[in-house]
Amino acid sequence: MTTWTPPALASSARRYQRALWRVVEAQHTASTMRLVDSLAEQVLLESILEASKPPLPPGTAKLHYLLATPFRYRPRSGSRFRAPFDGGVWYGAEALRTALAEKSYWRLRFLLDSPETPDLKPVTHTAFVASVRGKVLDLTVAPLSKDRASWTHHTDYLPTQALAAAAREAQVELIRYESVRDPERAPCVAVLVPAVFGRGKPKQQQTWFIAASRERVRCVAGARGGETWEFDARALL
Repeated sequence: MTTWTPPALASSARRYQRALWRVVEAQHTASTMRLVDSLAEQVLLESILEASKPPLPPGTAKLHYLLATPFRYRPRSGSRFRAPFDGGVWYGAEALRTALAEKSYWRLRFLLDSPETPDLKPVTHTAFVASVRGKVLDLTVAPLSKDRASWTHHTDYLPTQALAAAAREAQVELIRYESVRDPERAPCVAVLVPAVFGRGKPKQQQTWFIAASRERVRCVAGARGGETWEFDARALL
């Protein structure tokens, strides 16, 4: 599915160091709190839920859960650089707006895949920064940019999934690519291995509220007088 061999990818890799933004839903604590009557019961429930999850893969045991969680699961549904049931990938963006656009796409996708679901009211999300350092493939520059049409397809992830598999063989740790959800097409980064986080922890945590209709997704910062971004559904898709 890709003509790029591991040796060719290894020769194209370079060093990369950057702070990346990621946006995740912040419902885990509130969800369990609604089911119990005390903090002690909540701690017990959280421990039961933790025991039911897949074990953390090597290299993630000491990471903050916001960094480790994407590597923990092997979902049946694939993503841009992860084939179904493959090892996890942590996705980040070089700009906060881009991270919000990527999350907005998935909120919109949920609505479109659930025809009877009403518009999604504002849901609390956490935006945070994590620093990475490692070997990267940059799909936005030559020679890899010659296959831009494959890397930026809006729905067909087979070429990028095949590229990620070859990149792992080449011991590449990061893939830098163009966001197709951000109207400004700013870069995103797929983290293939947790080692790139070192001993880092999430920083600059912010609260955002994201509401979605089938026409647009609106992101509002939790801080008073904070920023607002709105993404048109047609642009996201």
